[in-house]
Amino acid sequence: MTKLRVGLLFGGRSGEHEVSISSARAIARALTTEQNTGKYEILPFYIQKDGRWLAGDVPQQVLESGTPLQLPTTSNEQLSVAKTQILSRWQSPSQVAEVDVWFPVLHGPNGEDGTIQGLLTLMQVPFVGSGVLGSAVGMDKIAMKTAFAQAGLPQVKYKALNRAQVWSNPCVFPKLCDEIEATLGYPCFVKPANLGSSVGIAKVRSPQELEAALDNAASYDRRIIVEAGVVARELECAVLGNDSPKASIVGEITYASDFYDYETKYTERKADLLIPAPISPAVTRQIQEMALQAFIAVDAAGLARVDFFYVEATGEIFINEINTLPGFTATSMYPLLWAHSGVSFPELVDRLIQLALERHSAFSTTQKEN
Repeated sequence: MTKLRVGLLFGGRSGEHEVSISSARAIARALTTEQNTGKYEILPFYIQKDGRWLAGDVPQQVLESGTPLQLPTTSNEQLSVAKTQILSRWQSPSQVAEVDVWFPVLHGPNGEDGTIQGLLTLMQVPFVGSGVLGSAVGMDKIAMKTAFAQAGLPQVKYKALNRAQVWSNPCVFPKLCDEIEATLGYPCFVKPANLGSSVGIAKVRSPQELEAALDNAASYDRRIIVEAGVVARELECAVLGNDSPKASIVGEITYASDFYDYETKYTERKADLLIPAPISPAVTRQIQEMALQAFIAVDAAGLARVDFFYVEATGEIFINEINTLPGFTATSMYPLLWAHSGVSFPELVDRLIQLALERHSAFSTTQKEN
C-alpha cells in the first residue's frame, strides 16, 4: 500500500513557537506507531521564528531535540540572513510539492487564525483542521462571541474595544474605563482579541489595574475584549468531526493561581486535569450539546476544544471560548479527553487525517459541480 505523505507543519512566528514543537513531536510519534507507520510517511516542515520555511534535515533535528532553531545573534549574521529572507520570502521548499495531506500544528497568530489555512487552501491539498472562516472566527474573541450570541449560547457580560479607543486623548480614556467599571464591575478580565494561550491577559480589580491592563492589551492587538469575572468551575470538552461532529467526555481544570494564565497553563504541576469532571450526567450532556453548537456556529472542522464556566451555586453554564487548534501534546487536554473517551492518541491522529481527506474530497466535488 502506498503511504500518504503527511506534511507536518510546525514552529511559526507566534509566542507559542515552543508549544508548537511539543505538539508536533507528539503527533510525529503517533504517526510512527505500529498502527500508523504503514499508512503514513512524515515530511516535516519547520517555520523559523523569522518566518522562513525549512524542510529536510533541520525540521527533523528540531523534532528530535524539541529545541527551537536559534537565529543568528551577531549583526553580520543577521544582515546575511535578512537578505536571504527577503529573497526567499515567497519561496517554499521544493518538498512542499510532495505533500499529500497537511497537518498544521501552528498555535496562535499566523497559525490558527485562518492565514496558513488560506495558503493551504490555495495549494489545493487537504489539511487537518478548520478552514479559513472557522479558524479566523475561532481565533478572534470578538467575532467568536458574536457567533456564539447568534447561536443563542449563554456568555458572561463583555465589552469589545479597539486600540484607538484605549490610546485616545486623556479626556476620552477615563470615560471608557468608567463605562467598563459600571457595566462589568470588578474583577474583570482584559484580553487581546487575537492571541492564544492567555498571552496578554490580565485580571483587574481596580481602576488603576484596568487602565494598565488595557494599555498592555492594546500593545498586543488592535482589538481588545473585557469580560466580567465569574466565580465558576472551568470545564472543557473536545469535539471531533466535520459536518456531523462528536463530543468527548467533559474534563475540568483546577489550579491554585489567580487565573489560568500562560505560566499556569504550561508549567508542570501548576494545574490539574480531572477527567472525567466530577459533575452530574445532566451537566455533562448540556456541556456536550453546547460544545457541538459552538463548533457548528463558527464553522469549525476536524477538531476543537470548547471551554466553559460552570457556576455550581446557580447551575448556570457559560461558554468561554473555542480553540480550533488546541495543544496536542500527550498531556494536553484535547487528546486526553479523547483517550478517556476510548480514542487513543495514534487513532486520534489517524482520524484527523482521514477527516481532512474527507472534507477536501467533498469540497473538490462541490467545486467541480459549480
